[in-house]
Amino acid sequence: MAFGITRDELNKWKQAVIREEIAFLTHYWLDPRFPDVKTVTKVGCANRQRLIEWCLSHGLNPVYIHDRPPFPHFDLLGSRQKEILQKEGRWDQLERFGLLDK
Repeated sequence: MAFGITRDELNKWKQAVIREEIAFLTHYWLDPRFPDVKTVTKVGCANRQRLIEWCLSHGLNPVYIHDRPPFPHFDLLGSRQKEILQKEGRWDQLERFGLLDK
């Protein structure tokens, strides 16, 4: 279950994905499969090859891309989420969702 974002933020992410940009959307998230995880960052891009290359550049296995047209995305969780958001300079998302303290 996702929460903590506005419909406008979600729509802007969707538009960026459709434009084949590498787009980031972080939100609060609850899933019983991951009881210690409270946030997820969806990294999306409609250009699947570009998304695969992005995954590989960060040492992520592209087999875990959620291939859900028109919004294919990779879910970042836990320490890798924080690490990659820092590398990508997504300080607004790190601060907003309290990921700098972890």
